[in-house]
Amino acid sequence: MNTNLYPGFQVLICDDDTSFLRSISFAIERYCGINNVVQCSDSTDVMSHLASGNIRVVLLDLNMPHISGDELLPKIIELYPYISVVIISGINQVESAVQCIKLGAYDYHVKTEEPERLSNSIMQVIRYQELNLENQAMRGYMLENQSALHPAFAKIISINHQMHSAFNYIESISNSQQPILITGESGVGKELIARAIHETSSCSGELVCVNVAGLDDNLFSDTLFGHKKGAFTGADQARKGMIEKASGGILLLDEIGDLSLASQVKLLRLLQEGEYYPVGSDTPKRINARIIAATHQDLHSKKEDGQFRNDLYYRLKIHHVNIPPLRERKEDIALLLEHFLTLAADEFDKELASIPAGLLVLLENYSFPGNIRELRAMAFDAMSTHQSGELSMKAFKGIIDSMPDVNIHAQPEKPLFEASSTLPTLKKAADLLVKEAMKRANSNQSLAAQLLGISQPALSKRLKNMQ
Repeated sequence: MNTNLYPGFQVLICDDDTSFLRSISFAIERYCGINNVVQCSDSTDVMSHLASGNIRVVLLDLNMPHISGDELLPKIIELYPYISVVIISGINQVESAVQCIKLGAYDYHVKTEEPERLSNSIMQVIRYQELNLENQAMRGYMLENQSALHPAFAKIISINHQMHSAFNYIESISNSQQPILITGESGVGKELIARAIHETSSCSGELVCVNVAGLDDNLFSDTLFGHKKGAFTGADQARKGMIEKASGGILLLDEIGDLSLASQVKLLRLLQEGEYYPVGSDTPKRINARIIAATHQDLHSKKEDGQFRNDLYYRLKIHHVNIPPLRERKEDIALLLEHFLTLAADEFDKELASIPAGLLVLLENYSFPGNIRELRAMAFDAMSTHQSGELSMKAFKGIIDSMPDVNIHAQPEKPLFEASSTLPTLKKAADLLVKEAMKRANSNQSLAAQLLGISQPALSKRLKNMQ
């Protein structure tokens, strides 16, 4: 039994011409990978197939004995309004096509069309249905209890609402076969998200990760597609590519923003045609893996600058998961810190240190350019020198103080004052700055003084003058 059926629902093809049934079934599998097909040569069986199957798309011949497509179309639309019906006729008649569309048909095609063109058009109907199903699933997940998450997300420590929205979205698209683009700054955990996608999906194969940064065009082809024996000097044996190793599973292409334009063409062809050629081979192989791409770069800007193909960008971004930076997930900092300190304590065989109250305030006012990866490094470094009792803040202060400009440049630049507003006096501006520092430090003068870059006595004096 074939467990790798695509799409997740069935496509019913009804035509009294059995040779056309075979040819159209072969064509849509050849060009689009559609193999979840039910063939029907007797139009009287159509309604029973619809009642008993998981059918979302029907390809219906217009002229058939017993019951014609003209008669079946309104019945299908009335009883199964969610099904997309595509009329495929042997006659090119404008009046007939218009009438079918009015009755509710999704599209109308002539059998004499090129098989590839007809298959691509049918693929559009499949994607339309997939998006409908995903939207329904999304609405359902949003109404469910936030705690009812797949166990795969237990490895991603977060109580942030943006992250939980992403988890819900991932569950809703888990069984789609379309590519997924994961974006987010370096260190936010894009690979963890890819692993969660893999675990929530019904894929039977592995998650295979490939970092494409630094791969030239030849190495990219060899890495992904593999090669046959004798393809080039030194190719003493045939080698499977990563696509084949990910068969039945997921292929993660990390750092996709660094892919060369020449390799982008090959990746686009792979996504469009669903097949590839191992280096040195004239025999194509079909891809049987889902593609996930990840990047910390702004692909939209690269697209606008001509550094990333427009068509590939939209192919990869059919589903998009964006992971917010740690500075936008301040409520997660305490949980992550405790988790990393526990891991570090186990690794260094030490007692777990308690967290100073002021440390969390300090960390919540830091921009974390390295995101979660940077927080992990801080925790491990602090535990490496920890002796007993409360954790020293020295390691954290040292790292943050060594990067004085990061806080300024990590956030998007915007004017401090509107051009039309009246400038405050220096004293007023200083007072406002002191108040904001005290607010961010939860009234801790030592931390507020550090945020302002002045001594604690100097801050104390300013606070007295403000009273």
